[in-house]
Amino acid sequence: MPEASAFVIRPISSDDRAQWEELFLAYGVFYHSAFTPEILEGVWQWLVNQDHPVSGFVAESDGVLLGFAHLREHPDTFEAASSWFLDDLFTRPSSRGLGVATALIEALSSHIASRGGGALRWITAADNTPARSVYDQLATQTSWVMYEKEITR
Repeated sequence: MPEASAFVIRPISSDDRAQWEELFLAYGVFYHSAFTPEILEGVWQWLVNQDHPVSGFVAESDGVLLGFAHLREHPDTFEAASSWFLDDLFTRPSSRGLGVATALIEALSSHIASRGGGALRWITAADNTPARSVYDQLATQTSWVMYEKEITR
């Protein structure tokens, strides 16, 4: 297992497909979601398309991906400026406790700052205690309540 300083954060690249897919599938299992081949392909195409609003970053050590973060830029009507949403963040279980999630969020913050700033927001499951202990050190929990309504064709 690498030490906390033995990894780099970088934009995802086309060479990362197999390891990203392994991690993304594990992320789906964690959240009780089965990602179909169509979903995997669709998300991957977003990540490697420079013109898509979803981008990806990875933590890598000696050719092994330790984690990923998917970031999405969108307009913020409260600020009339860009806002950012951290759609997904996952770290390999064997890499937890090394600061990978913190480093990914810090790298996203730098990325956002270089593009004019804006709020970075994300959600997690209420019972995801390990992640929340990290998030509580990096950001402020809001009082907003989230709703979801599935719309079908």
